[in-house]
Amino acid sequence: MKTLLRIASVIDSITDRLSGLISIIVVLAVVAGFLNAALRYLGQALQRTLISNELIQLQWYLFSLLFLIGFPYLLKHNVNVRVDFFYSRWGPRQRALVDFLGTLLFLIPFCLLAIYVSIGPVLTSWGRLPDGSWGPWEVSSDAGGLPLAPLKSLIIVGFFGLLVQAISQLIKYAAVLLGYHEADQAVMVAETDQTMAEEMVREMREELEHEAVARQ
Repeated sequence: MKTLLRIASVIDSITDRLSGLISIIVVLAVVAGFLNAALRYLGQALQRTLISNELIQLQWYLFSLLFLIGFPYLLKHNVNVRVDFFYSRWGPRQRALVDFLGTLLFLIPFCLLAIYVSIGPVLTSWGRLPDGSWGPWEVSSDAGGLPLAPLKSLIIVGFFGLLVQAISQLIKYAAVLLGYHEADQAVMVAETDQTMAEEMVREMREELEHEAVARQ
């Protein structure tokens, strides 16, 4: 189990590093949205067409990229929307059991199914023909539109990332059920409390020494 927890820790660290990329994508999406709105109103004022389909489609490209890459991060930090009447009142092991079964029976099979059914359309978007040969990429039907093949490929990337993070979560849920994770947390809390206590004692000693020097 300790080896599996190390693997889960590596997956978690990779997922957390995505937060920097997600932040950049958010900024780019906001900038693209601002330019779309600004150019549209400026074009109306000048009675000219300043906005382009490339910029419009770039905005939903970035939004799609944000959500697909953000799947693992949301799952890891448990910030996905929950609608329940009992879960919030249960203890750690009851929650872990529900999450373990839900991840094993629903989330992981769903990710595998999503990846499987997406492979064919993605290859077709990249230009794979029924006879096995390759043609041109799929491009938006709008004038000046962007290629759709890279965007559709992100579906597989997103669900693969979600699958890997789901495996990490499954390991951690199993650790809680077996008592490993709670033991590790207890050690960490005990070490933190001990460090804080030692720090408080050290500060009190320094204050008493300063007061003794001042009185002299």
